[in-house]
Amino acid sequence: MENETMRFLFPLKIITYPQGEYGLEDTSKEITTVEAVAYEDQILAAIAKENRHFKNDRGLAEYLEEGTLKEKVRSLYPSVEIHDGELRGVMTAGITGTLTEEETAELEQYCISQNADGYGEGMEQRPIKTPDGEIYVSFWNSEDYFIKPELEQGFKLEL
Repeated sequence: MENETMRFLFPLKIITYPQGEYGLEDTSKEITTVEAVAYEDQILAAIAKENRHFKNDRGLAEYLEEGTLKEKVRSLYPSVEIHDGELRGVMTAGITGTLTEEETAELEQYCISQNADGYGEGMEQRPIKTPDGEIYVSFWNSEDYFIKPELEQGFKLEL
């Protein structure tokens, strides 16, 4: 069977507690995804640290319910990447064979649930230290959230 990769892109919400004269400031502020590009390396390091907790090389695919989707999705890993000058979230799935439309929709919903309640909830509760203070990265933003499959080279994520 053929091995494929399927990727889903989504916006991030990033909150910072800036470094003040006497330590971290008490007030938070949201930074843009353009500003967040400066923290890509620190965020990737935090994700790598978090991903070490997976019990095997399947990542989040390990927690899929039994069935054809669990059989076809051999791995699922969250990350961040720069797209069009903005930092975006990405879920990369290693697929064996081809997913049906229903399976693709099911996988998309699974990614949403992981971003909102599972993996993403854990990430947004852990501070990431940067030279400018601490940031908190949320893979979920219920106000303007969406997730889109990356179907081809040059995919443009539009808000």
